[in-house]
Amino acid sequence: MIKSMTGFGRGEFQDNEHRLIVEIKAVNHRYNEIVIRMPKNLGPLEDKIRRSVSNVLVRGRIDIFITMDEYGQKKKTVRIDKELAIAYNKALKDLGDLFSVSVDDNIHQITKFPDVIKVEEVTEDILVLWPKLSQAVDVAVNNLMSMRLAEGLNIQQDLALRITTIEAYINIVEQRAPQVMVEYREKILGRMRELLATIGEEPDAGRILQETAIFADRTSITEELVRLKSHLTQFRTALNADDAVGRKLDFIVQEINRETNTIASKANDFNIANTVVEIKSEIEKVREQIQNIE
Repeated sequence: MIKSMTGFGRGEFQDNEHRLIVEIKAVNHRYNEIVIRMPKNLGPLEDKIRRSVSNVLVRGRIDIFITMDEYGQKKKTVRIDKELAIAYNKALKDLGDLFSVSVDDNIHQITKFPDVIKVEEVTEDILVLWPKLSQAVDVAVNNLMSMRLAEGLNIQQDLALRITTIEAYINIVEQRAPQVMVEYREKILGRMRELLATIGEEPDAGRILQETAIFADRTSITEELVRLKSHLTQFRTALNADDAVGRKLDFIVQEINRETNTIASKANDFNIANTVVEIKSEIEKVREQIQNIE
């Protein structure tokens, strides 16, 4: 099914320790570009987040915003800098010797010196957070995909209608093409009769046939019409595929446009030229819609 490249999804996980919110915004982009904004302490999980998202969202500019709230008391530990404590103790004794003053060993006094005792928060194992964050990411991705599929269905219906419109215009061109030959032959015959009437002669049927054949060869659009119909069939097939088909559809539309331009340059007929203008208008609308497809 066709998927749009634009969409938004939000996911949340909450327990007694954490609240994780993931918001994902997707817009049109030629490639798959993922940008993640999250708390610094979640940095080690970036690769896991990126892989989890890129497995589902294969094309587009993907902006991921992650926020985290932590609840309850954080675990703490007390660290003693033993070498610093020994150095302070030695310094005190050296001062006592310098001033011939007795310095008693006083552990309580040493603990008051800077950096001897530090209270530090225990760093949480970041991998423990991944199962929680992964749930929020999955919910956000699923919500975004629902929006993409809904918009993709609208695009698919619009494209199918425009391809039908192009086919109708092609049928008009196909029906008109033989008449162009008939009208050209009549035009050549009329001119030759006017010119030869002054000398009392009739036009040479062989010469008229030759001129008409040359014109028919130069202006024939049969091959272009056949290829154009084939491209439209390929487009319909791709439109109903389950894979990401945005790039494939873009290539097919380029080929459709190429054949249409060739028809316009070869047809040498006002009515066909006007119909080609309508076809090119529909092609441009198709091209614009394809830019939104994954």
